[in-house]
Amino acid sequence: MRVYGRFELPPDKAELHRRAVRLEWWTIVFFLVAISLLAVTLGQSQAMKAAWIEDMLGLVPPAAFLVAARFRNRRPTERFPYGYHRSVSVAFLAGSVALLSLGGYVVYDSVMRLIAKERPPIGLVELFGQRFWLGWLMIVVLLATMVPAILLGRVKQRIARELHDKVLFADAEMNRADWLTAGAAVLGILGIGAGLWWADAAAALIIGADIVRDGVRTTRAAVADLMDEAPSLVDGSGPHPLPRELLAAVLDHDWVADAWLRLREEGHVFVGELLVVPVADTDRLTERVEELERFARAFNWRVHDLVVAPVTAIETADQGAIRGSDRREIHSSSGLR
Repeated sequence: MRVYGRFELPPDKAELHRRAVRLEWWTIVFFLVAISLLAVTLGQSQAMKAAWIEDMLGLVPPAAFLVAARFRNRRPTERFPYGYHRSVSVAFLAGSVALLSLGGYVVYDSVMRLIAKERPPIGLVELFGQRFWLGWLMIVVLLATMVPAILLGRVKQRIARELHDKVLFADAEMNRADWLTAGAAVLGILGIGAGLWWADAAAALIIGADIVRDGVRTTRAAVADLMDEAPSLVDGSGPHPLPRELLAAVLDHDWVADAWLRLREEGHVFVGELLVVPVADTDRLTERVEELERFARAFNWRVHDLVVAPVTAIETADQGAIRGSDRREIHSSSGLR
């Protein structure tokens, strides 16, 4: 059996990961510029304030991704014998909690301003010898920040699906929220210009509610990962098909009479246990078990730390096992419950 050490991504995935790292550095640069521009044009607009806060919040996911990228493939130690793969999950949780916390603040602040019926003034500003309404400058800055957010979010979402990186996917969702926030802020500023005093706070409330929604969803997913939930797709839309496919492939070995598989996610990789019931009078059992372990790891790059053990029988399905006696059932249902 293999002694597990440092984990390395396959060459094609490693190149994608390096691209993701570069994108995250560009994201940080973009948000620093956006934060500076919004700070200059902030004024008294609640919607602009919400957009400014969200841009500051947008620094958290890329920073968490970059920190996790430095730890995820470190060798196991005596203190951390399973390695540092969960650094990705910890980073995912940190970004999610930050998202939820600041979203809650924006919602609270916006509701208080609506109750108080505050009328935010947007005055005139002089630029290059010309005086004009500050709201136009606010709108220009907001529109300028929308395009990079849209492009970054789309590219990162595609890479996140290929790497199965939930931190990167959460960051892509943050970029989506950022350009939606900018759009809502534009509407709020135009509402102020039209004399609708409540439009600004209402736009900020919509922005805050969207942030909270993303924060609740990502925090739930991050906690579920740390609680060893069954592997799921990167967007949380359903169970991951790999456990079912791997179990079906294991049962195709002619010396395996029955099998049971349990996997959990640790960052980019899956770890767990595989129990197999060999057919009667199986020779070279130790060698076959080692070959099966190598087969499982080669089956998909995400199968990393898998303990394969022969047993005389597998308990009933009340312990999460799927019996291999009916091959059609295994091929048509999940391999992990």
